[in-house]
Amino acid sequence: MVLALSDAFPSATIHTTLYDPAGTYPEFAGRRVKVSPLDKVPGLRRRHRLALPALAAAVSTLRIDAEVTICSSSGWAHGFPTTGAKVVYCHTPARWLYQADAYLPGMPVAARLALAAMGPGLRRWDRKAAHGADRYIVNSTAVADAVWQTYGIDATVVPPPVSVDTAGDDQALAGCEPGFFLCVSRLLPYKHVDEVVSAFRLLPEERLVVVGDGPMAAALASGAPGNVRFVGSVGDAELRWLYRSCTGLVSASYEDFGLTPLEAAAYGKPSAVLRFGGFLDTILEGETGVYFQHPQPGDIASALRSLRDQRWSSARLVDHAAAYRPERFASHMREAVQDLLPASA
Repeated sequence: MVLALSDAFPSATIHTTLYDPAGTYPEFAGRRVKVSPLDKVPGLRRRHRLALPALAAAVSTLRIDAEVTICSSSGWAHGFPTTGAKVVYCHTPARWLYQADAYLPGMPVAARLALAAMGPGLRRWDRKAAHGADRYIVNSTAVADAVWQTYGIDATVVPPPVSVDTAGDDQALAGCEPGFFLCVSRLLPYKHVDEVVSAFRLLPEERLVVVGDGPMAAALASGAPGNVRFVGSVGDAELRWLYRSCTGLVSASYEDFGLTPLEAAAYGKPSAVLRFGGFLDTILEGETGVYFQHPQPGDIASALRSLRDQRWSSARLVDHAAAYRPERFASHMREAVQDLLPASA
């Protein structure tokens, strides 16, 4: 998202708490990036969740001098003090403050205890920071509802950009035959990849390929049935081949936006997803995918059978994904900034 905003405003300075050039998009190397003092603390760049208890204080001391500042925020960026107007693009109210049971498993015990102790104060800070915005924009109707419930702020929905290079070269993954179902996800508790894997015990005739890493990787792989394969992180060329070669995508995650069904749709592939959150925006039921009600193996298996047995229009799927093109997002964000610029600007 920050890269998409930087593309829309290429001359703007990027302010961030932590910046790991080797671990992020190479395009940032050509942009002006300013970091907080936390960036000098050894280990935090690669293990950013350890910094959570300190981020509110770090952000609050860094004033940004600009006529308009856009904050791409899922918890802290909306707290940067600014000299001019502030636009917040909210991906979700902070999970570690409002959905701690789902987000924090796997964090070091010391960090969890610190966040628990600081929680009430951080939530007060968070709500005050949210109300400091001149305009609040969110990525989905589900997040708009969450922002209203959390802050009492009426937000505008502007879907994020989805840019998929379907014309690029692809590379087959050794040992994978086309016709599998695909799950692309970080391996975290709230993603419910364990439930997707368990569904394939009920679908012995089908195959699942799981792309992604995370703290649950070893446990998931060790308990998976033989028709499930974990491939970890893959390169762009391999991911293109996986999307192009799959029967469809499956996700049981609690998503705020729901990006992966749009990536699959760009390749003309349908998705079976949880009827929740951002997926309610990014799936057109019966046209680009099917829903299941609960992240439970039986529900998931039933949805996958339905997806497999239906006929899908590749052209309709591709058209749906194209509606989220980056140019549309950039235009909306430029309009939001222009509305807040001084009259003489």
